[in-house]
Amino acid sequence: MKVTVIDGQGGKLGRMIVEEILGSGINCELTVIGTNSIATASMLKGGAVSGATGENPVVTACRTADVIIGPVGIISADSLLGEVTPAMALAVGQSSALKLLLPVGHCNNKVIGVKQLSMAELVKETVEALKNTEVMK
Repeated sequence: MKVTVIDGQGGKLGRMIVEEILGSGINCELTVIGTNSIATASMLKGGAVSGATGENPVVTACRTADVIIGPVGIISADSLLGEVTPAMALAVGQSSALKLLLPVGHCNNKVIGVKQLSMAELVKETVEALKNTEVMK
């Protein structure tokens, strides 16, 4: 199973996701992609071994990913303070991969009806959802 984690800004959320996936024992091919080099470096420091930065890696990885994980802003052009390009948002949105999107309320994205959880709780729920996906079975 190919899991792609996409994050931007400082990569803190992505790093937490990587650490939780690796600590959970999930067997997958994990790729991290930062919208900037700081985010990529942070996720690699979290233990990921395969990573890249920028628009083209997002577009390329979305073609073959089974699961894409990231903040909800990765499906919205110009989010993450402009780091998500229209091509990135389109690639994520058009991907046939299962998308596990975390409802992070930054950059004018607010998902209504979602309970407020800490970042750590969001990450734990995301990895639990990953474990329980049909892709994993």
